[in-house]
Amino acid sequence: MSPEIASEEQDMIVIVGAGLAGASAATELRERGHDGPVTLIGAEEHAPYERPPLSKGFLLGDQPFEKAFVHELDWYAANDIDLRLGTRVTAIDPAARSVRLRPVVGGEEEELSYAALLLATGAQPRHLAVADRAGPPVICLRTVEDSRALKETLKEGTRVAIVGAGWIGLEVAAAARKAGSEVTVFETADLPLLRVLGPEVATLFADLHRAHGVDLRLGTSVRSDDLTDADLIVVGVGAIPDTVLAEQAGLDVDNGVLVDATLRTSDPHIFAIGDIANQDHPTLGRRIRVEHWDTAIEQAKVAAHNLAGGSQEYARIPYFFTDQYDLGMEYFGSVGPEGYDRVDIEGSTDVAAGDAFRAYWVKDGTVVAAMHANDWDATDTIRASIGTPR
Repeated sequence: MSPEIASEEQDMIVIVGAGLAGASAATELRERGHDGPVTLIGAEEHAPYERPPLSKGFLLGDQPFEKAFVHELDWYAANDIDLRLGTRVTAIDPAARSVRLRPVVGGEEEELSYAALLLATGAQPRHLAVADRAGPPVICLRTVEDSRALKETLKEGTRVAIVGAGWIGLEVAAAARKAGSEVTVFETADLPLLRVLGPEVATLFADLHRAHGVDLRLGTSVRSDDLTDADLIVVGVGAIPDTVLAEQAGLDVDNGVLVDATLRTSDPHIFAIGDIANQDHPTLGRRIRVEHWDTAIEQAKVAAHNLAGGSQEYARIPYFFTDQYDLGMEYFGSVGPEGYDRVDIEGSTDVAAGDAFRAYWVKDGTVVAAMHANDWDATDTIRASIGTPR
């Protein structure tokens, strides 16, 4: 082995997962001036892309898929990022500090050494046997191919059955109604988004979808017989963090890969971010795993700093957004397992009419979460309210 190759291997940063989180980490490394070798590995054939448009702008037909790319494909070569698409990492050897990888289709297995490793393997959608047995086609929205197939099916009169009234399920319901499809949503909870928002605000989302003609079947378990008359079934019942590689490598795993405040795993040379990272959050004072766009980007920035030898903590408050019909919402913070004492709502809650309001979740006299709907001047105020007395 030549001295040059040996030096590269000693400095190599390998990123497993070429989604938004992994690509953002590679970007941040270069923007911070890190000039060592970086390899970014992803199983999909597409250049890294953002997933929110799959249930929003792209699905609605408002933006082309190319707008979702983190960068154009030639950016990676221009910035000396070794982008391996259509490639899957099959094993991690922490003792040897190496990964084994092979093309998804054909090809030989290869071993790649690293100085530091970043896991950004994301999550996989949960599947439902009752949906698979029902007969109609089933889509679990995760990739651009899923979104494209769904968009092609959503037409006037198409009967769409959606299982799960979470963020994905409701965004798909809104897109389907815009396309003129008949939509039925099945949800075991008594209200959509009940676990996240509580009954005070979840009720408003139920009212919004009913006002747009969605048949909400709440507080019921779906059966295969309920789905047989649909032209298409969409399953949106959450996702499972893809921790297979981490588990096989002997890393600590519990509802994701366990990481400390600096996003470091139980192995000092391996970090994890995005959907798989169950972080000991220094601001919230508890562990949390967040499956949202903002977390993928912002954790990537901190991880890049630490991959290059830093020790920065990730302390950003969780944030997510949704667009449904004419409602745009931003939510900051996190209600912990102990719950909240009350929700203070300011403004008009007739969101079906496009009205605006703000909501504050309060625990022990402190704001733990806050949101606005259609009040775009409120973003900074809402964000700053987290942790303040009320």
